[in-house]
Amino acid sequence: MPARSSPKGPPVSRVRPHRLLCSLLLVAAAGLGTAGAAPASARPADGPAPLDRIVPAPASVRPADGAYRLTDRTAIRVPGATGETKRVAGYLADVLRPSTGYPLPVTDRGGDGIVLRLGAKGLGAEGYRLTVTRRAVTLSATRAAGLFHGVQTLRQLLPAAVERRTPQPGPWTVAAGTVTDTPRYAYRGAMLDVSRHFFSVAKVKRYIDQLALYKINKLHLHLSDDQGWRIAIDSWPRLAAYGGSTQVGGGPGGHYTKADYREIVRYAQSRYLTVVPEIDMPGHTNAALASYPELNCDGTAPPLYTGTEVGFSSLCVPKPVTYDFVNDVIRELAALTPGPYLHIGGDEAHSTSHEDYVTFMNKVQPVVAEYGKTVIGWHQLTGATPAKGAVAQYWGYDATSAAEKAQVADAAKKGTRLVLSPADRAYLDMQYAKDTPYGLHWAGYVPVERSYDWDPGTYLAGAPAGSVLGVEAPLWSETLSESAQAEYMAFPRLPGIAELGWSPASTHDWDRYKVRLASQGPRWDAMGITYYRSPQVPWPAK
Repeated sequence: MPARSSPKGPPVSRVRPHRLLCSLLLVAAAGLGTAGAAPASARPADGPAPLDRIVPAPASVRPADGAYRLTDRTAIRVPGATGETKRVAGYLADVLRPSTGYPLPVTDRGGDGIVLRLGAKGLGAEGYRLTVTRRAVTLSATRAAGLFHGVQTLRQLLPAAVERRTPQPGPWTVAAGTVTDTPRYAYRGAMLDVSRHFFSVAKVKRYIDQLALYKINKLHLHLSDDQGWRIAIDSWPRLAAYGGSTQVGGGPGGHYTKADYREIVRYAQSRYLTVVPEIDMPGHTNAALASYPELNCDGTAPPLYTGTEVGFSSLCVPKPVTYDFVNDVIRELAALTPGPYLHIGGDEAHSTSHEDYVTFMNKVQPVVAEYGKTVIGWHQLTGATPAKGAVAQYWGYDATSAAEKAQVADAAKKGTRLVLSPADRAYLDMQYAKDTPYGLHWAGYVPVERSYDWDPGTYLAGAPAGSVLGVEAPLWSETLSESAQAEYMAFPRLPGIAELGWSPASTHDWDRYKVRLASQGPRWDAMGITYYRSPQVPWPAK
């Protein structure tokens, strides 16, 4: 996991053992925060939610008079539907039926009601148009992903109680008008570290559902690190069986079988997220080194590791067996992964000489291409020779040296694309403040306003705006093992990163955003999402 820029040397400690213990003892505080009474502007109006209350902010909103009301006679209509359109309609029905108690049949017959239709022009791969009149709610898109994103907007325009799984009283009204929406960036990601603490398939699915609410379209899974190897590799079975048998603090760990991983991929696809798997190397590899002695230069396997230091492990770059290992792992993982990207890590290789690092990266990048994938690496990849089409994920922060920032910007000028994850803005595991019960603060404390208040297009000086492929919010798990803990750190910051990736730069305004963000609180309450009630946000009074 990226931690901080530092010269090669002894391992860097991120968290003192007593700090980790104290964090885990404060589980009971996870749902607590402080917030004053919300101003009137943040409180829901008596009528339907305004069209401009959406997160992420839509590209265009044109309000109109009136509202549409769902009733027990409402149908979800998919005239001329493809299989994908019917699946999105079924997803919408599954969201709405429990709380409304209405049958909401899905039908391909025309008429009023909620209408989902493909064939719209000019909306791209993920855009949509939502038109609401007194008679109908019509969602139009060019592709099914756009319809799915439009469904998330429709959910936010209904009362928060629509998210509950038991019948609620309603009424279920949607304000009239038109929302036309397309994303700013093609890559809008969130990363989940399942290596420091293992997260089950069910926990990953829960997080996927939460990401989909805010139009995130990439799920980056950090599948290997010093503390655990989490994906079964048939040609190297001890990686998962032994290397995955523990985690931070010495718990039982775990790993995904290939069937498990395929299920995560399938579920993510059903929510229009692409899985980006990461095998971190040549550093962050103790779990692999412990599993196979021959991957070590001295032929001796180190013990399994359950601490939180970084920078002490390295694959043996000169050994031919290292590249047999890399080839097999990438081949098997690429075959399991339908998406275009494969992440090879490359950060904090403090125990690998610069010469060996360059040699390793120059040998590994063509292997990724051989198996039909585009390589992503942490931004240290730019210290080697990024392959044509490679993507560098920038995780630097205020303390990152000017030379390192310039190195990344220079690579961007030469064609390397960037995904921006500045640690002091986008890292969801950074503590909000000194009393946050989980997380770390090596990049500083990151309150909600700071997480939101930056522009990806201008963030990295010298990097062309056109080199920015998108943004990603990583969630590292040294101090996190349960969904409630992960949610507490992700919410309310994750929606802000999602907005930076989706919405036009012209919509970015903290004072307006915090009011829109506050309106999400009752929705999270209805969904059972644990979140931090930041005092910077004017939450509605409970």
